[in-house]
Amino acid sequence: MSEQTEISFNLKKVYVKDISFESPLSPQIFLNEQAPEVDIQMNITNSSLEESDLYEVVLTITVTAKGAESNFFLCEVQQAGLFEVTGATDQLPMVLEIACPNILLPFVREAIADLVGKGGFPQLLINPINFEALYHQKIMSQQSGQKPN
Repeated sequence: MSEQTEISFNLKKVYVKDISFESPLSPQIFLNEQAPEVDIQMNITNSSLEESDLYEVVLTITVTAKGAESNFFLCEVQQAGLFEVTGATDQLPMVLEIACPNILLPFVREAIADLVGKGGFPQLLINPINFEALYHQKIMSQQSGQKPN
């Protein structure tokens, strides 16, 4: 009978690693009645801290709002978390790219909504993200030799 290792997963700290909001054409941009086209990009990175069971996971969301001839705003938030993960040797990539970003997403959504609102623009809500589907898409594209989206 094989021994099953128990997985332990603890959130130690949530913090903003980097935050930026730019609206270089303010206040003139507020006179523009055209609705901007909004582009949202996301990235997940992780790293281990020394030789421990601590991992930093950073969820970066970049929002660009552009009109036909001008940029309305650029907002980028790197929301980070410090996680303690033990006993998840085979499942570690899934924990770091699915479970951890799911915990960080509400924090980054709030930061972006707050920054955009304080920049004078209507509230921007980031839709829910299926990190599990993105992880499996990444694995499939790696196996086929393609670069993930």
